[in-house]
Amino acid sequence: MDTLNPYLLPLLLLPLSIYLIFSIRKRASGNLKNPPPGSMGWPFLGENMELDRLGSEKLVKERMQKYSRDAFKTSLFGEKIAVLCGAQGNKFIFKNQNELFARWSLPSLAKAIYPDLERTRCQEPKASFDNFQYDILKPDALKKYVPVMDSLAREHLETEWRGSSVVEALPSTKKYALSLACMIFMNRGDLDHSGDFLKSLSLLTKGILSLPVNLPGTTLNRAVGGGRVVRRELLRIVQERRAAESEGEDLLSKMVVATNQDGEYMSDSTIVNVFIGLLIGAEYELSSLITNVIYYLAELPHIYHQVFEEQMEIAKSKGPNELLAMEDLEKMKYTWNVVRECMRLTPPSIGGISESIAEFTYAGFTIPKGWKVLWTPHSSHMNSNYFPEPEKFDPLRFEGSGPEPYTYVPFGGGPRMCPGRNYVRLVVLVFTHNLVKRFRLEKVIPNEKMVFSVSPAPASGLPLRVHPH
Repeated sequence: MDTLNPYLLPLLLLPLSIYLIFSIRKRASGNLKNPPPGSMGWPFLGENMELDRLGSEKLVKERMQKYSRDAFKTSLFGEKIAVLCGAQGNKFIFKNQNELFARWSLPSLAKAIYPDLERTRCQEPKASFDNFQYDILKPDALKKYVPVMDSLAREHLETEWRGSSVVEALPSTKKYALSLACMIFMNRGDLDHSGDFLKSLSLLTKGILSLPVNLPGTTLNRAVGGGRVVRRELLRIVQERRAAESEGEDLLSKMVVATNQDGEYMSDSTIVNVFIGLLIGAEYELSSLITNVIYYLAELPHIYHQVFEEQMEIAKSKGPNELLAMEDLEKMKYTWNVVRECMRLTPPSIGGISESIAEFTYAGFTIPKGWKVLWTPHSSHMNSNYFPEPEKFDPLRFEGSGPEPYTYVPFGGGPRMCPGRNYVRLVVLVFTHNLVKRFRLEKVIPNEKMVFSVSPAPASGLPLRVHPH
């Protein structure tokens, strides 16, 4: 019933709108020249309910089998979308991101995060991408944060995991990922992670992939309300930091003193937009990845054992209270291959959506100007031509030269490759080191399934029995 709730109000509107929608579609489709095969689903709802029911991996797999392994059309989040599939689809999108495609964000995301922005096109403000020009996310700058990551992981596992008969991994890793992001990016360890702020951020996150219907009771309406609370708290922090006029190395300190060519400071609202994006990434993509790594470690004892052996070799080389350094993480080669295989099987996100700024042809199909174009890791990650026995968990497939270009794309590619990929790597490796060094893992629900909400996660939050070594 919970899955259907976001769609009940739109369904009530169908009798009033179905004729108009079909008429518009008929006129619009009459002008298309050989569009990709596929289905636009229900009027207004599109295939959103199918996405909820199947998850992104199964939806993509079924549509590729039914329509075309090169491309198919669908309607999601209120938009007409062309999905370009496989390594060639990934390559085409990544190589043409500045020529054929413009940055674009979901209407639901825009309404929830940027509620005061009046715009007819849902194109993210440029500043929300430009924040990554700051050195803080570059590998050399991240080195100094490895001890911080290690210290917080130790504290988290000792206080939240040790002594507990059962630990729910997903909510626990969310708390850790958010605490770490607040510490590193804002030098704040005092945000309320259990009260209104965390609840509001969760509401905001859940609304990212919702239909753009802001009526009472809808997912988007709750996301907009959560967004107000999150923005208010972050705005207070930004204003405090600006008033303090103190220099610091964290991202927030750099942003409040940054100026453009005309000497103008970045607005408080723009800075808040940036940090909402960072926290959303921690709240669902990063925490989802950490949880999924734990899921496979608990599921596959032989994989856990090899990770444990590697991590204990590193632990033995350290002093009793000595924190990890970047040099230690470089030795975690097998563990990183395990993480990479987790991202192949359960990518942290559905992919990336851009807007076509000109009509173009791909694989013989014509995609009109204004349509949205999606690359998705599922179309290549589970392709047996690229990855033999794709359902098998095999970290060794990443040894040597690794996968062919454009086949493995958990972080995207091209000029818009995820700028936080280096940060993600360090966080996951540090947490995994501390986890396996302390505990052996046992799943409470042996056959717990993976489900897709905003990102893939165990259906019941991955309850675990943890056995200290």
